[in-house]
This record gives sequence, C-alpha cells and structure tokens, in this order.
Amino acid sequence: MSENKQTLFGKENYTWMLIGAAIIALGMFLMAGGKSADPKVFDFKEVYSTTRVTIAPILIVLGLLVEIYAIFKKPNAA
Repeated sequence: MSENKQTLFGKENYTWMLIGAAIIALGMFLMAGGKSADPKVFDFKEVYSTTRVTIAPILIVLGLLVEIYAIFKKPNAA
C-alpha cells in the first residue's frame, strides 16, 4: 500500500513565508524606533518621523502581502 502523500506547502512556500516574516519584523523594528535622550521632553520630529509613520507601515503591509502569496502559491509537483 503506497499512497502518494502531497504536503500542503512546499519548500518554496516556506521560503516565501520566511521572507515575509523578515519583512514584517523589519517594519516592526523600524516602527519601534529608538529611545529618547531625555524622557521629559517630547520630540515631535522623533515620534512622527517619516520612518515610523510611512516606511514602517508600508513594509508591514508588504510583508503581509508576501505571506498571502506564500500561502496561496501552489507547491511544485515533484
């Protein structure tokens, strides 16, 4: 009795999933930013910088799109 079992995801799917996770992690890291030199002073430019408000969310959404691609991509038939 030899059954041909096919896995749900292939090696390429997992590779794309890791790439997507890395992009999301980079976006989260950029959104977190650094620590303020003086916690008693509110620095508007540091909190609302282009990196935190624009680039980081774009990277997170891009990473989520890569994850969706990785899930829906059909594995190669071997």
